[in-house]
Amino acid sequence: MSNLNRVNAVNAVADRLPCGVMPAQAASISYYAEDVFNAESMREYLPKATAEKLIATISGGAALDPSIAGDVAHAMKEWALARGATHYTHWFQPLTGGTAEKHDAFLDVSDKGEAIMAFSGKNLIMGEPDASSFPSGGLRCTFEARGYTAWDPTSPAFIKRHGNGATLCIPTVFCSYTGEVLDKKTPLLRSVQALNRSVRRLMSCFKQPEARTVATLGPEQEYFLIDKKFYLQRPDLVQTGRTLFGAPPPKHQQLEDHYFGSIKPRILAFMTDVEKELWTLGIPAKTRHNEVAPAQFEIAPIFEDLNLAIDHNMLVMEVLRQVADRHGLVCLMHEKPFAGVNGSGKHNNWSVSYGNHNLLDPGKNPHENAIFLTVLSAIIRAVDLHCDLLRSTTAGAGNDHRLGANEAPPAIISIFLGEQLADVINQIKNGAITGSKRPDAMRIGVDSLPTLPRDATDRNRTSPFAFTGNKFEFRAPGSSQSCAEVNTVLNTIVAESLDYLSERLEKLSTADFNTGLQALLKAVIKEHQRIIFNGDNYSADWVKEAEKRGLPNLRDTMEAIKPLLKPENQDIFVRYGVFSKIELASRYEVYMEEYHRRIRIEGGIAAEIARSLIFPVVTEEYRRVLTALNAAKVAGISHGVEGLRISAELLGKGLDELQRRCDELDEALKGMHEGIIVAMESIREIVDTLEHAVDDARWPLPKYREMLFIY
Repeated sequence: MSNLNRVNAVNAVADRLPCGVMPAQAASISYYAEDVFNAESMREYLPKATAEKLIATISGGAALDPSIAGDVAHAMKEWALARGATHYTHWFQPLTGGTAEKHDAFLDVSDKGEAIMAFSGKNLIMGEPDASSFPSGGLRCTFEARGYTAWDPTSPAFIKRHGNGATLCIPTVFCSYTGEVLDKKTPLLRSVQALNRSVRRLMSCFKQPEARTVATLGPEQEYFLIDKKFYLQRPDLVQTGRTLFGAPPPKHQQLEDHYFGSIKPRILAFMTDVEKELWTLGIPAKTRHNEVAPAQFEIAPIFEDLNLAIDHNMLVMEVLRQVADRHGLVCLMHEKPFAGVNGSGKHNNWSVSYGNHNLLDPGKNPHENAIFLTVLSAIIRAVDLHCDLLRSTTAGAGNDHRLGANEAPPAIISIFLGEQLADVINQIKNGAITGSKRPDAMRIGVDSLPTLPRDATDRNRTSPFAFTGNKFEFRAPGSSQSCAEVNTVLNTIVAESLDYLSERLEKLSTADFNTGLQALLKAVIKEHQRIIFNGDNYSADWVKEAEKRGLPNLRDTMEAIKPLLKPENQDIFVRYGVFSKIELASRYEVYMEEYHRRIRIEGGIAAEIARSLIFPVVTEEYRRVLTALNAAKVAGISHGVEGLRISAELLGKGLDELQRRCDELDEALKGMHEGIIVAMESIREIVDTLEHAVDDARWPLPKYREMLFIY
């Protein structure tokens, strides 16, 4: 009997009415940030003095005056009610990697029994969610349930809308009753504070006037979209976010025709709705395009303050999923939902400014820009000394499938600088800076086209940590991961290296400063130049060369998270007040447990699909072929018998192998993760082979050629 589910799903997608063309109208984004309690809203709803105090905390880093909490809470409530909100929630980021919220109504009852809308300063400043059911790595037990959320005034409150109303969301940190952090925001804020101190210290060495330090981020988000009807027929996608089985189609991304291609109307309608929601939330989504793999796409924002950018990225992922559902699609954030094609990453574009000056902007003559070269040298030193920690922030079961190919960098962390900066660095190392290579102009060869300026660096898409003009792009984080941990580590290790340089520069007299600075940078470059690699990070030669240089190659999650336990790594976090040793140990436990649980879930659903979906279909196909073969023999027909016999043997051997490999997976599930992964790969090999042997009409799972191309 044919599998009508797949046929019906394909027909339903094919019969979907095309998106109509909207009538021409004037473009407007007047609604931008209308659901954000921003400076404009604060000035409208708060007393002037209170508004200025709060804005000073948000934009200038001033300490929060606790006496204004009552006024802010009242104003926030009035603003939220005017926007249609009936509830509020402390919105936080636990160690699950997602966000969490507990909704409370503004509803209260007066002494006279009358219903009123109330929201106090205490409600604003602190909440008390259950802390025992979130990952804690042993910091909390089931009987130790108390935890606290605390308002983060540097990230503005916002409105989340749903079909029947709206909720005021207040960004918060999350800690345990005993004070240990249970979230990803608190360490990030601590690291921002540490970086701020270290940048100010370095700037004082250069006699720079007092200014505000701002770390900025622009996270590019990659994702896949497939039709919801296909998704619901794939138990592996529903349970794990990736396809555990699926033979690659003859055509996938080989022709490179999807990348930056014309966006299909249905997808463009989805993207347009996503942007409307994001702009309403004050999220500056700027870029949208097709990515390399079929059904893969990307969205990228304008750079923002680091803490806000990470909050916004968490919202971007949520909006992508919710809007996709409304469009009959499913947004897949897994790093490798489909084998054999590009995976999805989250490119972490990081920079730091002092006042109005981007410290990673080389200017027209990088060799003359002493501050830029000092900051660059500090980053080179930081990444070289702590590349293992940076790698640990990208660890995860999903990213294990992605790193190392298809535009994802390898697990070996290195820095790409480009030709111009590499030349300057070599001059510093050799002790005589004479100039920098200037990028020339590109001539296209068509008279009507203008001459184009050439950038100072090419782009190296294989490099994990690449300088891209005025920022560093860390390409290793996975698409489902929070940027908080990456930037917590990056801020901390850079702060430490900035202090290393400042400590030495502070000892120099004014007369000796330039000579001493050059000698210091020369020493730093010589000691840490091994981390710089401008070539092909995918090549086998680089793996050998990296080993010679002593660079770690932490290939999988279990190797990558071990640096969290190294005493020298823990010391730097303790010294800068970002993590305590017990908090670091708890994170190691959380990541290890999560990894094992994910692998076991994948193994369990793989075994279930193989036994309950694949085995019966192959058995029925085997029976059908044997029936035809026996009928041919009884009828004395010779033609076709050999083909039927070969098909029967293939199916029969496939059934034997499938049974044996399922048994091996069952046994592996009793042991460690390594055996589960091997057994799953073994089952996939035979299932993907059988997919080509079974009548297409009977195969129970939507195929790659359908999921990746029909939407």
